[in-house]
Amino acid sequence: MHFSPQALMLLRDRYLLPGEEPHQLFARVAGALRSDALRRDFTYVMEELLFLPNSPTLMNAGTKSGQLSACFVLPIRDSIGNIFQTLGHMALIHQSGGGTGFSFSHIRPRGDVVDGASGVASGPLSFIRVFDAATAAVRQGGKRRGANMGVLASSHPDIMEFINCKRNAGLDNFNLSVGYDAEFFRCLSSGKPYALINPRDGQVQDEIAAASLWNAVADAAWTCGDPGILFLDEINRKNTLPGYDSFEATNPCGEQPLFSYESCNLGSVNLTGCVRKGDIDMDLLRYIVRTGISFLDSVIDVNRFPLPEIREHTLDTRKIGLGIMGLADMFIALDIPYESAEALLLAERIMTFIQEESRAMSAELGEWKGSFPAIDRSIFTGDMRNATVTTIAPTGSLHLIAGTSSGIEPLFSLAYEREIGEQTIAFMHPAVEAAIGPDRASLPTDLLGEVRRTGSLQHINLPEHTKDLLKTAPEIEPAHHVRMQAAIQRHTDNAVSKTINLPETATVDDIKEIFGLARELMCKGITVYRYNSKDSQALRQGCDVCKINR
Repeated sequence: MHFSPQALMLLRDRYLLPGEEPHQLFARVAGALRSDALRRDFTYVMEELLFLPNSPTLMNAGTKSGQLSACFVLPIRDSIGNIFQTLGHMALIHQSGGGTGFSFSHIRPRGDVVDGASGVASGPLSFIRVFDAATAAVRQGGKRRGANMGVLASSHPDIMEFINCKRNAGLDNFNLSVGYDAEFFRCLSSGKPYALINPRDGQVQDEIAAASLWNAVADAAWTCGDPGILFLDEINRKNTLPGYDSFEATNPCGEQPLFSYESCNLGSVNLTGCVRKGDIDMDLLRYIVRTGISFLDSVIDVNRFPLPEIREHTLDTRKIGLGIMGLADMFIALDIPYESAEALLLAERIMTFIQEESRAMSAELGEWKGSFPAIDRSIFTGDMRNATVTTIAPTGSLHLIAGTSSGIEPLFSLAYEREIGEQTIAFMHPAVEAAIGPDRASLPTDLLGEVRRTGSLQHINLPEHTKDLLKTAPEIEPAHHVRMQAAIQRHTDNAVSKTINLPETATVDDIKEIFGLARELMCKGITVYRYNSKDSQALRQGCDVCKINR
């Protein structure tokens, strides 16, 4: 078990209990799952950084809190009582380390009538701001800022206000997404007007050109990164529980569509750790996947749910989400450029394998322990322990602990800065050393300075294959980003968290093309971020002080 200085800093800042060492953390987590037969396997995959569960499990397993899930969706109905009851529930979930998603689509529009009062409705945006302010007062698990997803249906009369609400900053604790229905795309392709419907009475309040709404989302995303898009019709078409409920919202990063009051616990396989002697060790990958599925299923049985409604719905469906991290570093280890047809084929082959092994393991657990109670309302005809088994999370903190690239993203930058707690860390990717030679003393100062300044090798005199191998996210064609997301999504039960990172020079038309391609390739959602489109961003390309790490 080897940790980088950055990983140790993160572990001490957020995950380790007072006096705890990293190996004790993993023993604590494995022991809390009460699975003596698998404790050694659970401990091994974590200690070897081959698999890690989501942050609340690492933080809270074996503690008084005991809340181990990362993802929640809560309902919001069109009444003051329900809205503020949900606000209190959100605070409890954030306090325990979870993130929350909401659909505000049922709230009547701004200016609408209010029953039993002389005033008028203030609309969903006013309540989103209330939730945002409350989130700012409650840190997740006492360790990190709360996170939310706010969704508004594309047919809501306040949709244009929603689309543009983050242009001038604010709502720092919310990601926003427009939830599109199939009717919108019929209107977009035919040129017919698109109806905006008052959720209070189901009546058409106005009509809008679908193209103007589509253009407005692209323009706002170009300006500030929000909103993203959820293809709710596609999400519900792939619903494994069509007889149970339908989806209206996701967790904060969009990878986990959930029904109201559902929760889900996630974990990720470190693909870089599966590379052995220049190839992928499929037997090792199978072992990690099957161990990971058993691990995540065991979490459900020991979890302390923050609300009785969440306990009821989660035990009904027993959803879990096993994903991957280290995809980009795996490609580098195999000498395959991320932006290549070979990478797309390999990514899809690996995710097909993971999905098949995950389903097979869940079926075995279902035969042994019993299927999830709501299976009679699902697509499954045989035993199955979990209604869903795979999800691609962003692994924002986990990848740093594991010492690998995040989720399915390409390298963001070869040199970057990131804030951890009160400190800013600087890092240069180890592949830079291999690319420009191992003898550090002989490296020209201006060459290393260029990498530090730009985070890139593209303007350095190196073989083209080397530069292709180490292309960073903004240097990769946007269409390839989308195709990678689609290749993974085809073999993922839930959804895929991926950001289409764009250079500062990207245009609104570029973003519209990305949105259209994502729809064509049947992604469940899409998020773009144009570099420097916000005053503050988590990662910055280049750094002043970073050194090559051995």
